[in-house]
Amino acid sequence: MTAQNPKIVIIGGGLTGLSSAFYLRKFYRESGLSPQITIIEKDSKMGGKIETLLRDDFVIEKGPDSFLARKTAMIDLAKELNLEQELVSTNPDAKKTYILNKGKLHPMPAGLVLGIPTQLMPFLKSGLVSFGGKVRAMMDFIIPPRRSTEDESLGNFIERRLGAEVLENMTEPLLAGIYAGDTHHLSLQATFPQFGEVEREYGSLIRGMMSGKKPKETHSGTKKSMFLTFRKGLQTLVDTLVESLNDVDQRMNTEVRALHLGGESKYKVELGNGDMLHADIVFVTTPTFVTAEILKPHVDVSPLEAINYVSVANVVMAFRKEDVKEMFDGSGFLVPRKEGRNITACTWTSTKWLHTSPDDKVLLRCYVGRSGDEQNVYLPDEALTDLVRNDVRDLMGITAKPLFTEITRLEKSMPQYPVGHIEAIQGLREDLATNLPGVYIVGAGYDGVGLPDCIKQAKEVAQQAASVD
Repeated sequence: MTAQNPKIVIIGGGLTGLSSAFYLRKFYRESGLSPQITIIEKDSKMGGKIETLLRDDFVIEKGPDSFLARKTAMIDLAKELNLEQELVSTNPDAKKTYILNKGKLHPMPAGLVLGIPTQLMPFLKSGLVSFGGKVRAMMDFIIPPRRSTEDESLGNFIERRLGAEVLENMTEPLLAGIYAGDTHHLSLQATFPQFGEVEREYGSLIRGMMSGKKPKETHSGTKKSMFLTFRKGLQTLVDTLVESLNDVDQRMNTEVRALHLGGESKYKVELGNGDMLHADIVFVTTPTFVTAEILKPHVDVSPLEAINYVSVANVVMAFRKEDVKEMFDGSGFLVPRKEGRNITACTWTSTKWLHTSPDDKVLLRCYVGRSGDEQNVYLPDEALTDLVRNDVRDLMGITAKPLFTEITRLEKSMPQYPVGHIEAIQGLREDLATNLPGVYIVGAGYDGVGLPDCIKQAKEVAQQAASVD
């Protein structure tokens, strides 16, 4: 043992940092130890990008708005915090998603998984892809598979199998909400490795996906809902985590200046005010560009510096229902890059999530910004609102002035996994294990950008740290 009751410093108080503290304490306690845990957060609040605003009987998410139900790490944590009864599903009558094509909203064909048809007739009848584009997509059945397991870009993979039109009209807009990225720079292995496996096993992406290789729902209570959230917003999870960690030293408005070796313990974490915290174990859960500065004196951080982050903005608008001419029959719509619009997507929030709005009101959430198109994120509030309202008017016919508008800019919030990401990060972790044993990197920049991904990583690395110590 490094220490009977190890000193642990967690840098970053977002969901990953809080989950790391929760599970480190749990696993050490199961070993009969009481770790001394300190969380360092430079912001004035814990929770990172998660922030829920309760206003005028609306539930408004300023950051992420939900999580994938099939990734059960978040559900498991909710159970451990006795929050499972607070989970809510999407409206079962709002399953449709639309994609904009040539200025018109087309329903996404049934059975589509990231632009990959798992049912042929709905795809062939869809107005989203031209006749020639459909013929090209069907060539997936005869194009020889790539047998190499070497990484490639997600965009190259989809274009190679299904053609450029499917990529531009379906896959890219579907991915915009997850990564806000350029598919030609996103790693296939780090984002959707199962697609490469399907190609190698079945020789055809469509044939393999039709054989049932698409992800299954794994939580018995959520089979009818792909996404979940909490009745009073995702902030519920953060607040409950913070409260449950009442024996953990939680320091906000505090910055980390450097990580040093040696002293009376393995490491010293230097704070912005010059204070030193002694640590046997250090979890670095900050975005990779921050993590790189902390670790640069000790290891090669080029794998971290290779990860670009994209800035996005959410523009939430509330309207009187009587001012919205058309009632929405789905969860929202996606906007391909080539449509040249200001927004990348729009969620019909009050239709998708029935708990978020009074019955006589409508809540919309519009997204702005993606890789190579981030300039509008930084516009003044009034100018940004005008751009979004122009698209809302053109695409949905809403001319009324919103009851209110809430703008949230999430600067450098969407990590882009480059080709070769998995191998590069694995190499960095091996380097850390050799040169900085007891220092761990965890978060959205590594093994998945979703909220459950962050919790899953935190739990797994916490268990690893507790067993190694």
